[in-house]
Amino acid sequence: MKTSIYYRIALLCIVFGLGWSSCKTKRPDNEPKKIAIVISTLNNPWFVFLAQKAEAKAKQLGYESKIFDSQNNTAQETDHFDNAIASGYDAILFNPTDADGSIVNVKNAVAAGVPVFCMDREVNANGAATSQILSDSYSGCVAIGKYFVETLNKKGKYVEILGMVGDNNTWNRSKGFHSVVDFYPGLKMVAQQSADFDRNKAMEVMESILQAHPDIDGVFCGNDAMAMGAYQALVAAGKADRVKVFGFDGAEDVVKSIQDGKIMATGMQFPEVMAQTAATFADEYFKGKRDFPRKMPVAVELVKKDNVENYAAYGEKQ
Repeated sequence: MKTSIYYRIALLCIVFGLGWSSCKTKRPDNEPKKIAIVISTLNNPWFVFLAQKAEAKAKQLGYESKIFDSQNNTAQETDHFDNAIASGYDAILFNPTDADGSIVNVKNAVAAGVPVFCMDREVNANGAATSQILSDSYSGCVAIGKYFVETLNKKGKYVEILGMVGDNNTWNRSKGFHSVVDFYPGLKMVAQQSADFDRNKAMEVMESILQAHPDIDGVFCGNDAMAMGAYQALVAAGKADRVKVFGFDGAEDVVKSIQDGKIMATGMQFPEVMAQTAATFADEYFKGKRDFPRKMPVAVELVKKDNVENYAAYGEKQ
């Protein structure tokens, strides 16, 4: 029986016309505040790292915390928000599944007096979240675009594998890349297709594209999981040595693949910075601060063969 106490509370709120703030569980004042960490998917090591760093920082600051996996499903995400509000969580550190579809969840939480701090991904409603801490995906992919042009010597056929079409990061990365590459007529994009930021889907997409376009020279992927999936497909097709693959994230396997000469470059994000900033903002909110930046960009750095030794998974070497 899936129905939980939280759903029953939610149902009572609806039936009796109560607002969420009236339905929040009250705790004794001497108990620590609670922070919910709602993540788009834990089927990607990058998001697991983001969640774990947020949880660790929340605990370091003296708060209880729990990680919720939305499994890239907005309905599942809504359930997590309802549960968090009804069970008395005091703040939500949030990695949205959909820039538009997640707006209502943020607004419901804030209306119930629960601040929401977005990490890495944003919602398309200015002022809905208390703050949004985001990678500067556009600028990061401008740098990747420049290196892509240089590596392919300004000519050749290439493929772009997009992330989730409902996520702003997908399009910010694509626009940053094309703001450079589209100025070179010798570079021709022969296919552009979404693989939802998923490694297995990217492998399938790449296998399908190779059947129609066996003579490509490069692949730009909107994240590292898809870059690894595309690379696997190229290995299986016997083309890994001649097709240059580019990713984005700074994931562990791609950093190692750059060292090994298998992947050309990635955009290093800093998930620990975003996670720790979000938890720190929640701490400051509890202590009375209300003036937070609506959007806080975190710089992305280009990682390639000649500087990869300076980096580890998800950041610079300590």
